[in-house]
Amino acid sequence: MRGRLAVWLLEVRAGVYVGTYGQRVREMIWGQVCAYIEDGNAVMAWAAPNDAGFEFDTCGRNRRVAVDFDGLRLVSFGPEAALPAQPGPAATTPPRRRGRGVL
Repeated sequence: MRGRLAVWLLEVRAGVYVGTYGQRVREMIWGQVCAYIEDGNAVMAWAAPNDAGFEFDTCGRNRRVAVDFDGLRLVSFGPEAALPAQPGPAATTPPRRRGRGVL
């Protein structure tokens, strides 16, 4: 999927793509992401004329679920038990940080 996204978008960080396109191209790109996501998950955000100034959509399995709250889309967290266990470091091992975080 990375090769498909790199045709249309700039990969600014591993797995993070940015670009500015109209609705038709955005929907085409998103359709391909959702078709090839497999066990992963993705989120797409774009500028919109609403109170928040943006809209977003998600696909794949994720604890974060978009919910409508009086016309404002917010993110709700589902239970961790709903997701399959992922292989990785033990829960007692603190995560390693590399570089400075970007928000």
